[in-house]
Amino acid sequence: MSPTEFAAQHKWIYIGAIVLLVALAVAGIVKYATVTTSNQSVAKANQLADAAVAAGYPRPDTDVIEQVLGTDGGAVCEDPASALKTALWRINLSNGAAFVGQRPVIADGRVLRAGAKIMEIYCPDELDDILDEIEGLKTDDTVRPR
Repeated sequence: MSPTEFAAQHKWIYIGAIVLLVALAVAGIVKYATVTTSNQSVAKANQLADAAVAAGYPRPDTDVIEQVLGTDGGAVCEDPASALKTALWRINLSNGAAFVGQRPVIADGRVLRAGAKIMEIYCPDELDDILDEIEGLKTDDTVRPR
């Protein structure tokens, strides 16, 4: 049996090997992208947790931060200066009552700065708009540290 006859009879081996190599290359590229994204989210989550500790808060669970904010800040960084997000943000600074009992309150400045810190880490390009909003609010030390 000549080499060309052998190659012709076993062509499926060569095709199978090529398909397997291409599949392994694609899987390697996908895995690399996943690991890189995971490393970025871990680094940003640790940076945010360190900032929380430096601000006097207990260290949050970095796994939760990774899941919620990922690498791009998730919902926090999706057009944060829009009218709807600003309105929702200000509603969250109320006394927590519903409907007619809801009243604005003097928010704690540390809480607002913590929110700004999230944006500083995850979406620094949106930070200036939020800092302008924060400067326009009356704040005080209203929450006692633990």
